[in-house]
Amino acid sequence: MIRVTDDITLQDWEYTESFSRSSGPGGQNVNKVSTAVELRFEAARCPALTQPVKNRLKRIAGRKWTQDGALIIRVEDTRSQARNREIAAERLAEMIRKALVAPKRRIATRPTMGSKKRRLDAKTRRGQVKALRGRIQED
Repeated sequence: MIRVTDDITLQDWEYTESFSRSSGPGGQNVNKVSTAVELRFEAARCPALTQPVKNRLKRIAGRKWTQDGALIIRVEDTRSQARNREIAAERLAEMIRKALVAPKRRIATRPTMGSKKRRLDAKTRRGQVKALRGRIQED
């Protein structure tokens, strides 16, 4: 069971863990022990998450989201399988916490009169500088 917040906990049936050999350093150990963890979370079927949260989670997950609505997290950071499992669970919980926060709606604002005047004055001054760059006419 993975605890995300006080209200949301992920049950064991909602995710599966599979283990494989990890790449990278590890000596002879890397050829013998399956330390890499692949955590597959069935996000589309999760009853604890609302549909807007699932949509935000899909956007946050990006390429980790599969066609059938699962979220796959692969961790092979350490040489310890137990530590990799903890890291994978924490990454999943952090992604869900980010998805729980609804983005603030942007309120459309108009530029102030002073900012409009400053912009137009700057344009006028710039145009005057450029007007002085022509050829010099001899009398």
